[in-house]
Amino acid sequence: MGTLALDNENVHSEEYVTLGLKESGNGNSGNPRVLSLLSTLLERSVQKNERILEATKTKDAITIFHGSRAPSLGICQYIDRIFKYSRCSPSCFVIAYIYVDRFVQKTNFYLTSLNVHRVIITCVMVAAKFIDDAFFNNAYYARVGGVSTAELNKLEMKLLFGLDFQLHVNLQTFRKYCSLLEKEATDVLQIERSFQVCGIKNSWQSKDDSTCAPTIAR
Repeated sequence: MGTLALDNENVHSEEYVTLGLKESGNGNSGNPRVLSLLSTLLERSVQKNERILEATKTKDAITIFHGSRAPSLGICQYIDRIFKYSRCSPSCFVIAYIYVDRFVQKTNFYLTSLNVHRVIITCVMVAAKFIDDAFFNNAYYARVGGVSTAELNKLEMKLLFGLDFQLHVNLQTFRKYCSLLEKEATDVLQIERSFQVCGIKNSWQSKDDSTCAPTIAR
């Protein structure tokens, strides 16, 4: 992975392998785990923001990233599609996550179901351009993302100016966001175990199950 030199990084190798950023050597196939974890984080952010906007009766400021209605393709499926057709390195999705966070903080932007897809495709494309040795052009990414080339060009410029062109990510920051994603993996595992202990996962048909109190509220 270009500037972050993961191949030379040994301290966090296990975490990188867990996220699918490095080959484990056991021949496992399939999408890297970072994709599903990122989609879960973004979905939670969208749900939280939409609850806040509704509770405070705040009208979301319309930006170039907003569509008139939410796409039919979910966040997880959309991210999987981008990875499948863009063939960018898995690390691009960690970098894209960092760009999303920076953009939100710098612009007071609310991620919602009306804008999150355009933010994702733009951030992944910019990340691929910045850290991958080879990448597709905007026209190709536009087809992958389901927008026009002209629109993606505008989205890219809006993102770059929103970030003040601060695209560099050092190893310390990269590790921090990998740890956040790894924490997400731990939270998901705890939820699954809670379901198993309560007998929920294999007994959804039981409508009156008072044997286990809720352990988490999300």
